[in-house]
Amino acid sequence: MPGRGGQGVTVTSATVPARRRRWRTLVAAAVRYCALLVATLSGWWLFARISLAAPDLFAALAVAIVFAVAGVGPPRPARPIVMLAQGMLAVTIGLSVQRETLTALGAHWPAVVTVAVATLVLSVLAGLALSLHRDVDVVTGVLGMIAGGATGLVAVAADLGADERTVVVAQYLRVALVVLTMPLVVTYAFAIDASRSPHPVTDGAPHTSWWAGLLFMAVAIVVGTGAATLLRLPIPATLGPLILSAAVELGGWAGDISVPLAVMPFAFVVIGWQAGLSFDRAGIRALGRIFVWALGLMTAVIAACAGLGALLSLWTDVGLLPGYLATTPGGLAAVLAVASASDSDVTFVAASQVIRLVLMLLSAPAIVWMTARWLRRRAGAPPTVDE
Repeated sequence: MPGRGGQGVTVTSATVPARRRRWRTLVAAAVRYCALLVATLSGWWLFARISLAAPDLFAALAVAIVFAVAGVGPPRPARPIVMLAQGMLAVTIGLSVQRETLTALGAHWPAVVTVAVATLVLSVLAGLALSLHRDVDVVTGVLGMIAGGATGLVAVAADLGADERTVVVAQYLRVALVVLTMPLVVTYAFAIDASRSPHPVTDGAPHTSWWAGLLFMAVAIVVGTGAATLLRLPIPATLGPLILSAAVELGGWAGDISVPLAVMPFAFVVIGWQAGLSFDRAGIRALGRIFVWALGLMTAVIAACAGLGALLSLWTDVGLLPGYLATTPGGLAAVLAVASASDSDVTFVAASQVIRLVLMLLSAPAIVWMTARWLRRRAGAPPTVDE
């Protein structure tokens, strides 16, 4: 159809239907997100009524899993939104870091590292046990069971020769189990009311205006995430802002800045949706024949890590709850949220979790390679070209 000045835009018969399909897709996604939001808010209200830990996060995760498995879930939140949510929580936790607690961690590092190594050993053993199933090879089993850095491990799964789909489902199943059971354990086993949002620990001084807190949070997220990405740190959207805001707090430059608590439920809901919507029917079908076996092994690993938490609390005198949260095998954002909301030693928990996470991500490729090579030699197979 000609336009002004003799020029026109050609509209083919396929253009209009394509635009309509895009609009229909956007509208359908918006409707599903609205339904997900309504269900999440309802679950949040219910869980808050029974004083369940982190009710907003727990509700978002539980509802998203139901929607995803039922096949009515919307697409997972866009990556920039997820990174924003991770950064918001990281800045809040970073401003909670206290010099006294960080100094005390120095005396506990042997215990923290020992427990992290023990967690790694448990993960590898569970992975080898998973590979005993005829539908799982060793590389896939170990990568699927390593307790830490689900996103990072999924990213390298294909490069290491693993079944990427099984690794994805197994890793997010572990994260979901951790996040779903943790509020129940904290609320009922420890009798802790952790139903409020996390907040920075302060000395009682008046806070600056809300816009100053938001401005600091925005700068810390952008700068911290960018620096962590350049340095190739795992989970840059979490570790970057966390390290930066903690450094500002420890340096005494934060003053009385605090993140407005009203914005934190957004972060918790997005984090819950991100994990919950990772489950779909295709993924569940892919794991169908090994689901019971994998679920049992993951449950055993989580229980064993809880036992390591008890040993850590005895070794360091930090208390049973911080010991449990420090050794929970996954769900870093959720762990930090519950730790802050329950007034646990957030710095100790965060430092222990980061040590575990970095250890898992750095050692996973080497462990997978060495394990696969050892088993091939036992079977009498010739080494591969990479070896």
